[in-house]
Amino acid sequence: MNQSRLTTTALAALRIILGFLFAAHGWQKFNEWTIAGTQASFAKMGVPAAEVMAPAIAVLELAGGVALVLGILTRVVAALLALDMLGALFLVHAPAGIFAANGGYELVLLLAAAAFALALTGAGRLSLDRALFGGNSRLAVLA
Repeated sequence: MNQSRLTTTALAALRIILGFLFAAHGWQKFNEWTIAGTQASFAKMGVPAAEVMAPAIAVLELAGGVALVLGILTRVVAALLALDMLGALFLVHAPAGIFAANGGYELVLLLAAAAFALALTGAGRLSLDRALFGGNSRLAVLA
């Protein structure tokens, strides 16, 4: 396998797995915890404007996760998800230390780094971004 095929495969795997995980977290906020429950949890954790942030984050994670799986608007969505995770890290998880078992930031830091990597690289060849925008230099920020 040459480097181009490896890169294509790696980006597709990263994007699909990361998108699935974000979509699962967004789905959880809507269906398992409910938006009202998520708002209450956010408020208890000290997240500012929890009433607004909980549904916004739920939508971002669910829709953004699906967008990553499909590879559509990948750079923009990935950048927003990276910011989402940095917010979670600094507002909620940092005081608990590194390990997720203790409420720490290891998972959110890993998700932020993966999303940041996709924001920098784009979706790769196996994506709707590539199919729709291809090599259009004006839309390179999206693809």
